[in-house]
Amino acid sequence: MALKLFKNFGIKKPSKNAMYSWQRHLEIDGERIPVKVTENPRSTRLTLRLVPGGKSLKVTMPPHVDGKQLDDFLERNKNWVAAKRARLPKAVQAGEGATIPFLGVDHRIIHLDRLRGIVEIKEVAGEQCILVPGEPEHIPRKVETFMKKQARLQLNDAVSRYSKVLGVSAKSIRITDTTSRWGSCSTTRTLSFSWRIIMAPPEVLDYLAAHEVAHLREMNHSDRFWNHVRDICPDMELQKSWLRTNGARLHAVELG
Repeated sequence: MALKLFKNFGIKKPSKNAMYSWQRHLEIDGERIPVKVTENPRSTRLTLRLVPGGKSLKVTMPPHVDGKQLDDFLERNKNWVAAKRARLPKAVQAGEGATIPFLGVDHRIIHLDRLRGIVEIKEVAGEQCILVPGEPEHIPRKVETFMKKQARLQLNDAVSRYSKVLGVSAKSIRITDTTSRWGSCSTTRTLSFSWRIIMAPPEVLDYLAAHEVAHLREMNHSDRFWNHVRDICPDMELQKSWLRTNGARLHAVELG
């Protein structure tokens, strides 16, 4: 297995206690894999994480680690990276005939031979399908637009329900395509969600909404926070487990 490291140092540190990041690459079997390296003053050891979908890596390191130590760390973990990527689901190109999940159920994409119309969910010959009109080359983009719209509808509803229970309110809801996290809550009370959660079962989507709404009460992961989540989503452990086990498949769907 060939491994090549590409370094991009020379970035000026902004301050003693600030975090800063730079990009580099690993080359494994001829493929350049992006690596985001972040120096964190609070970090006590080197850590390596494969971004969901397996398309990039993230490294966090303490300030005292030098370039050689970082190189050695990546060298020691190259087999781990290769093994983890090999176990990931194969990428699914969302075109005619492809099967992708929607609300936890596999749907086959069927191209309709007409230029006008909307993307629809229908049962065809006993099979759940996503019907897509227009030019064939536009299928991925249209499916992604449909998924994002459905995600917003479902998440708006879930956030509204849980916000009423906890007596909180979000400033806004953003639909994104982040790979590092499924959702987040900012200090400005903006909730952000990956649109890919619409491919998960409804109860998993509900858990994610409950999780982020609970952050409007507790901007941390304290016992109080988890108690809030558990109050509004009693089966949260089951849904967390589903996401850990199946999340990679959702990131394997290539759209847009």
